[in-house]
Amino acid sequence: MKTSFISSHAMSQSMRSQMMRMQVELAQKQQEATTGRVADSGIALGARAGYSFSMARDIERYQGLLDSNSVASNRLSATQNSLQQLSDIGSELLSTLTAAISGVDDTAIVRTSAKRVLESVTSILNSNLNGEYLFAGINTDVKPINDFTAPGSPNKAQFDADFFGYFGFSQTDPAAAGITAAQMNDFLSTVLEPSFMGAGWQASWSNASDETITSRITQNETAETSTTANSTGMRKLALVAAALSDLLEGPLNGEARAALYERSTALIAEAVPDIAKTQSEVGVAENRIKDANERVSAQIDLFKTFITDLEGVDAYEAATKVNELLTQIETSYALTARIQQLSLLNYLS
Repeated sequence: MKTSFISSHAMSQSMRSQMMRMQVELAQKQQEATTGRVADSGIALGARAGYSFSMARDIERYQGLLDSNSVASNRLSATQNSLQQLSDIGSELLSTLTAAISGVDDTAIVRTSAKRVLESVTSILNSNLNGEYLFAGINTDVKPINDFTAPGSPNKAQFDADFFGYFGFSQTDPAAAGITAAQMNDFLSTVLEPSFMGAGWQASWSNASDETITSRITQNETAETSTTANSTGMRKLALVAAALSDLLEGPLNGEARAALYERSTALIAEAVPDIAKTQSEVGVAENRIKDANERVSAQIDLFKTFITDLEGVDAYEAATKVNELLTQIETSYALTARIQQLSLLNYLS
């Protein structure tokens, strides 16, 4: 006959092992109750886990597109606001010039207005968002426009050189009082405009790139998400503001001033629609990003639905299982405590 025995230590160790297993299972069920998904998709799905992992990666990739689109959208929104400011100040200068041509020729008012426009144009074109210049094209770390009024500025030096090269004297020289309307028109059309609209702009005024930022807004779609200070409307606006603020400082006669006003009015009348055209291009890009975000978000929602179908758990069932495990663990703790109190000494006494 074989004799066997059961010790309180063996029972305690057995319950301890069971308790550890229940605690691990409890942690898994609590995670499932919280997330609504299986704790270990590899074990739960087996061979189908690859589909779930692939869709999770797709969601991360699409979420990255949404994040980059948000940055591009903010940049375009700030650009749109800046373009509207340029359009507004251009319209204001146009009104001032129209009044001057109509007979209200107050040189000081026109020059002051032009100086204010020049300062505003420089400030707006040099605006930045999150450390990136909005109108620099792809050169986002370079200030796009040189300050015309700054000491030693290259654009002021170029302007002075153009004037002296044509007339043979400076803008403030008393000889400037003898400039005729024909000479002023010829200087503006054959010297100043070609300089601003041609290579002279980037040689002395602009550090911006002609190439704009191109962003991927969906998996297979890109959009231009910036503009540049080198656009036609901005050049014309800067030309008029610089010419008026600088040339009116000299002793121009009424005939020369009238010619300057006439040509400046024509250029501003062209610049405002050019800026509006740039605004419309920015608006198109904004709408494309908005539409792209809707499509990408819909794709993300679809993938999330597929993942939920694969990994989803019944929240009520998971919560019920959590409560059952908590009850079992509490009972196990109580039994373990009772077993540990068992002692032969207590029995003999």
